[in-house]
Amino acid sequence: MPPPDPAVADALTDAHRAARAELGTDVRSGWTVANQNFEAAGGAEAERDQWAWSREDRFLDAARDDDFVGVQAYTRVRIGADGALPEPADARRTQTGWEFYPAALGNAVRYTAERVPGVPILVTENGIATADDGERVEYTRGALEGLRAAMGDGADVRGYLHWSLLDNYEWGTYAHTFGLVSVDRDTLARTVKPSARWLGEVARTGTLP
Repeated sequence: MPPPDPAVADALTDAHRAARAELGTDVRSGWTVANQNFEAAGGAEAERDQWAWSREDRFLDAARDDDFVGVQAYTRVRIGADGALPEPADARRTQTGWEFYPAALGNAVRYTAERVPGVPILVTENGIATADDGERVEYTRGALEGLRAAMGDGADVRGYLHWSLLDNYEWGTYAHTFGLVSVDRDTLARTVKPSARWLGEVARTGTLP
């Protein structure tokens, strides 16, 4: 996983700041960061921090004066002395090959709240690619439990957006089903999955059943 090109990262940051200045103070603005939930393995905290700077931290730091910062989180990346480590051989995996790791959301929110204190957080993406809708509920429950714990410890979270509403075109394929609603690609008929009704109940009641 090479780091972003520094010139491109600089240009993106400059463009963000210019757009924020153009919008002025009458519009609440911010940007969203694809958090990787970097975890130090075997005492490699310094290596983790170095790895995270160009891939995540510099973009979070650019949000210090924003009205909000968006957090996207799906899984974790473990960092050792020589860089990113492969997932454990026995790791449970999603359709994308990512480690099944619901705790990533709460961890990413905590990290962001510590990195840019005082900036409200919006969860702009969180979900799982799976053909097993029960597994989707299991993952989302774990993610929301972690989010609730982070909020209880002081993270200023203003909203949560699940990825995604529909099974969609992801990374060059329709095979990775992230949706709360399935789509028949021949007829385009939509079918609401049990996970959508479960998440709707969470939203209506404000509780995790």
